[in-house]
Amino acid sequence: MEKYRVTLVPEERAALEHLIRSGRAASRKLTHARILLLTDGVHGAGHCDDEIVTALGTSLKTIARVRKRLVVEGLEAAIDHRPQPVRPDKIKIKGNIEQKLIQLACTDPPRGRSHWTLQLLADEMVVLGLVDSISTETVRQALKKTTFNPGLFGHGVFLPRPIFGEVRPRQPTRRGSPAVVDYEYERKGVCCQLMMCEPLRGWRHVIVTDRRTRHDYARCVRDLVDRQYPRATKIRLVQDNLNTHDGASLYETFRPEEARRILDKIEFHYTPKHGSWLNMAETEINIMGRQCLDRRLDNRSLMAEEVAAWENARNARKARIHWTFTLAVARQKLRKLYPSIED
Repeated sequence: MEKYRVTLVPEERAALEHLIRSGRAASRKLTHARILLLTDGVHGAGHCDDEIVTALGTSLKTIARVRKRLVVEGLEAAIDHRPQPVRPDKIKIKGNIEQKLIQLACTDPPRGRSHWTLQLLADEMVVLGLVDSISTETVRQALKKTTFNPGLFGHGVFLPRPIFGEVRPRQPTRRGSPAVVDYEYERKGVCCQLMMCEPLRGWRHVIVTDRRTRHDYARCVRDLVDRQYPRATKIRLVQDNLNTHDGASLYETFRPEEARRILDKIEFHYTPKHGSWLNMAETEINIMGRQCLDRRLDNRSLMAEEVAAWENARNARKARIHWTFTLAVARQKLRKLYPSIED
């Protein structure tokens, strides 16, 4: 049984038919009028919603919304577009609060972050006691009025990552203009980030090293076994096919008995070649690159400090990856990799 049943009186039906014949109305208004005529259960044919979707090319949600407006608010509300209600948080950013927001956006971002984001600004305003709660859209609209942009960033992962230093001082952000960074820079070497993460737990740990050798990988695995999961009897380690990612690296680095002890707790799983994106650590590396490393850091120690600050903040929130690559999708996308039985 339908919750909102359309029953038009003769005058209402005549008004809707006249509106459609004249054609002098917005297309949305005409569509709503046709929906009401087709759903009229007394004078009309009383078509079902699926038939109306096919006939008018509209959606079930629109049909349900028009039905409800007719029953609850009347004919005019059903065919006319209702204005969006004014949200309460629209009035939060004004006067002194707006000035505080701009001042905050002009300061350096928190440790571990390369720039302010709308979510960071919203969270910080709550922490500072400027507002009880605020949405990122409200922050965006407030900054848009002042033509202020807290930062633009692109996507990119760099492993190993170059270390760059400034040749000329960076000009800080001011109201009406973004920060200014000179195009000239000084290259000061490279360093690498070895990422470990447990997606379901919302945990990650990054080790910053000078190089990406077998010894660096082996020490990273030992840290995973002895410090991060000392009580685990078996650790399933998903990784790509880099030539250092194997048990030989441990035997090359440690004594044979030590290497054997560590390997007894590790169960290796490798992603397909050219499919390292199946490893969720790649997603974490991408996020780290955008949120923390998208700037010039001139030495490895500073980079390690900033990465640690990013890691601690993200672990405290237990941030998890929204992974949409389900088993059904995997079987469809990777079907060429599965063995097939032919007649």
